[in-house]
Amino acid sequence: MKAPAYRRSVPDARRRSLIEACMRVLAREGATRTSVRAIAAEAGVSAGLVNHYFEGVDALVAETYAETDRLVTDRLAEAVAAAGPDPRDRLAAFVTGSFAAPIANPDLLATWIAFWSLVSARPEIAAQHEAHYCAFRARLEELLAACGVPADRLRSAAIGVTALVDGLWLELCLSPGQFDPAEADAIARRFLDAIIASGG
Repeated sequence: MKAPAYRRSVPDARRRSLIEACMRVLAREGATRTSVRAIAAEAGVSAGLVNHYFEGVDALVAETYAETDRLVTDRLAEAVAAAGPDPRDRLAAFVTGSFAAPIANPDLLATWIAFWSLVSARPEIAAQHEAHYCAFRARLEELLAACGVPADRLRSAAIGVTALVDGLWLELCLSPGQFDPAEADAIARRFLDAIIASGG
């Protein structure tokens, strides 16, 4: 069977270059000043070419959100895979993976802020946001369960760990001089140890 010429999960080189340009414009200008014209200028192409690949700026921003989500998901999966078979090592790798590049990055934070600013105004972005965080918490619940956290406490434990990760990641991006990834790792690991020891 012939493979399709285009698969959404694997954008071709031109689409990827436009998505990367959109990321940079979102990070630099914010959502309200991100337009087809600005993205085209950033990518060094015509506005017509942007519209050839995407049905307007809203579609490109939505695909950029999806691509940013894939970047984070893939990096965390790589961290877990590299941690080996021990459940606690895998859990720690998933959590602390957010404290290293390319996830802990001021430019990536700026892109996320642009996305978050659209959540209340754009239903499709709100749906993507919900799906992203549900998937993150679901994976976290799997890893916590493998460490012995009881089923009836998985949801609350995952929400607590997610909040900790978000807070540490945010501060690492905003104020990298205040503490470093090693300190964030240590804080997160102590929190995980307490959750596992208490059963969630």
